[in-house]
Amino acid sequence: MNPPKILAFAGSTRSGSFNKQLIRVAADAARAAGAEVTLLDLRDLPLPLFDGDFETEHGLPDNAKKLKALFRDHHAFLIAAPEYNSSITGVLKNALDWASRSESDDEPALSAYRGKTAALLSASPGALGGLRGLVHLRAMLGNIGVIVLPDQVALPKAHEAFDAAGQLKDERPAKQVTALAQGLVSFLKKHLA
Repeated sequence: MNPPKILAFAGSTRSGSFNKQLIRVAADAARAAGAEVTLLDLRDLPLPLFDGDFETEHGLPDNAKKLKALFRDHHAFLIAAPEYNSSITGVLKNALDWASRSESDDEPALSAYRGKTAALLSASPGALGGLRGLVHLRAMLGNIGVIVLPDQVALPKAHEAFDAAGQLKDERPAKQVTALAQGLVSFLKKHLA
């Protein structure tokens, strides 16, 4: 069997994002567990705010088509989602919304999502580690056909968690992230065989 393909991305475009650091750690762990991992920066695929009138007049933006193709070409998603005001970021919601749109009348609904699997992480300077936003992301992904694994990682005090090389300083969260990535790869290997 070919290695499972995982698309890893953070729901942030900020260059110093703690969630971008966290997703790199998780992506490395998934690679070490035997997956082929593509690390995506949403900043590289800027999208306008979703607008049905814009879509009707212009169709899907090129970057939405590219994002959908990436989603379709991978078996699973590793998503590190920052928490903004107890929910997910606008940039993450916007990307997920654009990728949910059909490009033609004969395209199956939610083709970029149905049958995919996801593992979720979050990092925040706060004490809950972004946990409240993961609740919303889990519900949204489940509603559009993604199997979301029950385990997740919420990293509190993220401003103190990483060393200068972008690695987690403490063994406990490092093991949690590794276990989450390994769990996703293991699930995929069982279900793709």
